[in-house]
Amino acid sequence: MAPVPDLVLHAGQAVVDGEEAGPTTVVVHAGVVERVVALDRSLTGREVVDLGPDEVLLPGLVDTHVHINEPGRTEWEGFATATRAAAAGGVTTLVDMPLNSLPPTLDPESLAGKRAAAAGQCHVDVAFWGGAVPDNLGRLRPLLDAGVLGVKCFLPDSGVPEFPALDAAGLHRAAEEVAAAGGLLLVHAEDPDVLAAAPEPAGRSYRAFLASRPAAAEDEAIARVVEVARDTGARVHVVHLSSASALPVIAAAKADGVAVSVETCPHYLVLRAEDVADGATPAKCCPPVRDDANRDALWAGLADGTIDLVVSDHSPCTADLKSLDTGDFGTAWGGIASVQLGLPLVWTEASRRGHRLADVVRWMSAGPAALAGFGSKGAIRAGAAADLVALAPDSDLVVDPQRLYHRTPVSPYAGARLRGAVRTTWLAGRRLAPDVDGDEPRGRLLARGEA
Repeated sequence: MAPVPDLVLHAGQAVVDGEEAGPTTVVVHAGVVERVVALDRSLTGREVVDLGPDEVLLPGLVDTHVHINEPGRTEWEGFATATRAAAAGGVTTLVDMPLNSLPPTLDPESLAGKRAAAAGQCHVDVAFWGGAVPDNLGRLRPLLDAGVLGVKCFLPDSGVPEFPALDAAGLHRAAEEVAAAGGLLLVHAEDPDVLAAAPEPAGRSYRAFLASRPAAAEDEAIARVVEVARDTGARVHVVHLSSASALPVIAAAKADGVAVSVETCPHYLVLRAEDVADGATPAKCCPPVRDDANRDALWAGLADGTIDLVVSDHSPCTADLKSLDTGDFGTAWGGIASVQLGLPLVWTEASRRGHRLADVVRWMSAGPAALAGFGSKGAIRAGAAADLVALAPDSDLVVDPQRLYHRTPVSPYAGARLRGAVRTTWLAGRRLAPDVDGDEPRGRLLARGEA
């Protein structure tokens, strides 16, 4: 006799294997989707859930760009708070960035420290990126073999002294080493010489801050990254693309078969420089939010596939580091905390522009899962992990920073009315949200090739 399913979900609408579907039943057993069929209420299990008529069933989001900062800067963010916020936002898997924690994730020992800090705290599945800095070049293979999904480097100053940038020779060497290991190299691509020649950021003026991080810095760095990928054969990923003027170079490289991919973030797709008030340091990030025409061009890059995915770049800090008292863009930490808000932020703007939920799933679930090598995640299909989200796409959500679960309640979206409310999140078929407070953390710590 076949085992009784653990969970059966009946949904009036779903995004199944990347396509929008009508009434659907999803059968889950042992944390895995056993089958997906047209709505069949005769199917039953230990738990049966009927989604509301205003809800759509989606695969859980995968966020491959999250700064958790624990250990070392846990007062900025920690595994318990970041993963609780992720679960409330429909994110069922995230990947932690190697810097802003102390020590950064630069060798197998520091990776082991990360995993020890995360153990027993995570409400969602968590994996890890490693880092490439001048001192660990030549030793990236052991880090990859220890289980990181890939390694990240900076071309400009990272903002923290323990994670120095790579120069042009270092970038090439890192790419060669990653290519030999069959790994992935992530690059924060801004040219340090262009940044050095730009005006220093200081004071409350957002226009002045924007001038300090010109689009040319991204454009020149990305052109260099493409050439390094072309020369070495490395698989290279450009993180948090802000400058749409770099898109033609990326598109041409892809057409030539260069193994380059690129992400952008909700803040670049939703916010506009024209709307950032002087002194509004919660909106500071690096590279910066640019103007409306640039935003439109990023959306065009998503639509035509030049941009592969959308992830949060969740980069929180303590409130004092945002210089809220002075509004000084020169001294404020550059980072936006949004892991809980990514889905409604992107859906609000995407729906306004005529995109479908299937598009959002491709950008925020399937795309990041493919980047990370998570073959069992990113889609609702038989054999996939039962990581699922019930979204009410037409429900309004007003952002109240005090109701966000990440550690410090600072957000550039405070008071914004968004479209789309996450009603429930399931991880491996077990309900997590809307309120995971008091739940036993049940997320797994993943290594390369494990999901």
